[in-house]
Amino acid sequence: QVQLVESGGGSVQAGGSLRLSCAASGYTYCMAWFRQAPGKEREGVARILSNSGATYYVDSVKGRFTISRDKAKNTLYLQLNSLKPEDTAMYYCAARPSLGCTPPFDLTTYNYWGQGTQVTVSS
Repeated sequence: QVQLVESGGGSVQAGGSLRLSCAASGYTYCMAWFRQAPGKEREGVARILSNSGATYYVDSVKGRFTISRDKAKNTLYLQLNSLKPEDTAMYYCAARPSLGCTPPFDLTTYNYWGQGTQVTVSS
């Protein structure tokens, strides 16, 4: 069992930045960030493979968000820059401890989920 604990959410104005963190309690082969806005389905934002560091992003955040991982701290990060009101959502980290991290943004790819951290962007 892997526990995931997110932190770092908050309220910012459009154009601002935030950094989200997700501390994992055990080994993960791949990790991802998802988000869910009120009344909308949960969508994938970014994914990283733990060993290679290879990353994958949804088109809407490319060039603005950066996913990274600190292996020593076993912590996943998401740097959010140039935030827009449409980025407002609950952000969740997800993890899979074994091979098979595709499709990258399919909810069923991941075995473990955090409790979420709220990001609110005002115009």
